[in-house]
Amino acid sequence: MEEEALHGGQFVIDVKIETDFEEAAIKDNMNKTVNYARVCAIVQREMAIRSKLIEAVGKRILDAMKKEFPLIKAVEVKVTKLNPPIKGDIESVSVVLKG
Repeated sequence: MEEEALHGGQFVIDVKIETDFEEAAIKDNMNKTVNYARVCAIVQREMAIRSKLIEAVGKRILDAMKKEFPLIKAVEVKVTKLNPPIKGDIESVSVVLKG
């Protein structure tokens, strides 16, 4: 909506990652797992790109995770928009993308 384009909105992003981290745990080696700081940076980068749909930003985050981390076996991204500007008593709306 036009109002959202001007003022933005509040979002919650949940990322679930499936990977084999046994070697990382045994060797205490950050290079053998997924770096959570990089995950957060990807989310922040993709959220900074203006989008009309939460589906679009979720897809970008999902694709970036798969590209950035070859160790990922599966990833799930949930994008939740808080207090969407729609009629009714709606606390939030969400989409979940899996890949």
